[in-house]
Amino acid sequence: MFPYPLLTISLLGMWLLLNGVTIGQVLLGSIVAVCSTWALAALRPEKPKLRKWYLLPKLFGLVMLDIIRSNISASVVILRGRTRGHRSAFINVPLELKDPTALAVLAVIVTGTPGSAWLEYDSRNSSVLLHVLDLVDEDEWRDLLKNRYETLLLEIFS
Repeated sequence: MFPYPLLTISLLGMWLLLNGVTIGQVLLGSIVAVCSTWALAALRPEKPKLRKWYLLPKLFGLVMLDIIRSNISASVVILRGRTRGHRSAFINVPLELKDPTALAVLAVIVTGTPGSAWLEYDSRNSSVLLHVLDLVDEDEWRDLLKNRYETLLLEIFS
């Protein structure tokens, strides 16, 4: 009946501490606590299915290396300015990833890397809109995302 009984009791206790103990507040607080825990249970995501967990250190190493490189590149752009042919741009990258956890990991990687930001995921087209601070070649970015990260994430999560 209660997906999280300890949370339900805690929410009711907090409700009563904030609003006082009366019959009406106990009834209302109970309704709020039970409905809140049901809503929380409905939002709980599935457990991720890691097929090849031993590839996680490789992914971590690649991401750390790319973060260091991107920090240097972004610093150069900020301190010296852009060179000819470089510009900020939005690019659309089609993805094969469908697993929500893998997509979340990819979003953290892209956004955590200086000079790029994950802006929007289109689930109908299975594509992501990125902003790149210093774009030279769109195809190079697509290739980086698909061949460096997506293929490894597909191996890990599918």
